[in-house]
Amino acid sequence: MAIRVDLMISLDGFATTTDQTPENPFGEDWPRLVGAYVATRTFRERAFKDTTGAGTTGLDDEYAKEYFAGVGAEIMGAGMFGLHNFPDDPNWRGWWGDEPPFRVPVFVLTHKPRPPLEMTGGTTFHFLDTTIEDALQRAVGAAGGKDVRVGGGPTVVRQFLKAGLVDRLHVAIAPILLGRGIRLWDDLRGLEAGYAVKAEMAESGTVHLAFRR
Repeated sequence: MAIRVDLMISLDGFATTTDQTPENPFGEDWPRLVGAYVATRTFRERAFKDTTGAGTTGLDDEYAKEYFAGVGAEIMGAGMFGLHNFPDDPNWRGWWGDEPPFRVPVFVLTHKPRPPLEMTGGTTFHFLDTTIEDALQRAVGAAGGKDVRVGGGPTVVRQFLKAGLVDRLHVAIAPILLGRGIRLWDDLRGLEAGYAVKAEMAESGTVHLAFRR
């Protein structure tokens, strides 16, 4: 069992975008940031139920396969679920559609807990107002011996990294500049100590950094 992080960032280290509008809630930059991952065969099958075999099959797809493999529970922040956008709507069911791609228990860190939300396909969202250590303990208990993934966003990931709780960190660096947003690496000087680090470049130009204890 391992505590894992997989995150996509820009060349200048940002893991979020800031150009969203009511007309374009994801913004122009988000597809640029996650485009190589979304284009993979694995993601298309898992998220879009595309069984035609379409999608890229190179190194990006290998990391996409690893993203989903062996995960028994997920932890995410309120922003990744979408609670920041609809904080007072008790009927808001998140960004992920009626059948989210996680298919495991998901623990959402929020200051506004709500009842568990069971979705189609095996995903149940649990909303917790607690510490990251307590959330991790609950996720480990629910994972049944499998890995726990800290999915994001970058603020939550940085908290786990600063606390020394992450065994495996995979960062996919997209060859774009965003210029603003939430940066992953702030206040993490010397993070590489204690990890073996491998870097690989995919056909898309994405650089995959893998940190393993």
